[in-house]
Amino acid sequence: MEVQADKPQAGASDVTLSFVAEAESDTAGISKLDVALPDGILANAVSYLSGPSGWALTPGGTGYTVAGPALPIGTDAAYKVKVATLPATTTSLPFKTLVTYTNGNVDRWIEIPTPGQAEPPHPAPVLSLQPAAVTTAPSSAPVASAAPAPTQATTQAAATPASASDTGSRSGPLWWTVVAVMVVLAAVAAGAWRRKRRSRIGSGA
Repeated sequence: MEVQADKPQAGASDVTLSFVAEAESDTAGISKLDVALPDGILANAVSYLSGPSGWALTPGGTGYTVAGPALPIGTDAAYKVKVATLPATTTSLPFKTLVTYTNGNVDRWIEIPTPGQAEPPHPAPVLSLQPAAVTTAPSSAPVASAAPAPTQATTQAAATPASASDTGSRSGPLWWTVVAVMVVLAAVAAGAWRRKRRSRIGSGA
């Protein structure tokens, strides 16, 4: 017995499983397969995709049966099913299977292989999976907004002394004040000079 998956990963969804039951009788053909599902897979979560002509899947309590017209002697029973979701907590899924022939003989592929030991005479088909994908749950705590990065202008302004940064704004009013004072002083000096000259002319000097 063999089993393969198109998505061999724990927790995967809509997974197609392909089974092959080898015909081992020289006198009868395979007529039925009884499959016990591993823990974590329910019978109603398995749907039939394809198989021998005239065969169908019937779900049971702990598994399902695939059966139909007997296959020719020496013909393997190959079929496919779809599983809604694979278990997420294991990486090894055994599918114990009973293969029934038209003469009543049954091959019992139900022994679970043990790692590091010799394979048992009638091993169950085991699907090996990759570990489930790791997902990170979103945090419920509010995230503080990051302070805006300082711009070049902000950085330069912060690094410039106050006296230097204020020079441009203060130089205008100060300059005009100096000019006004000079104009007033010049006017006063001119008035004094005129008065002095008139006094000299009047005195005949």
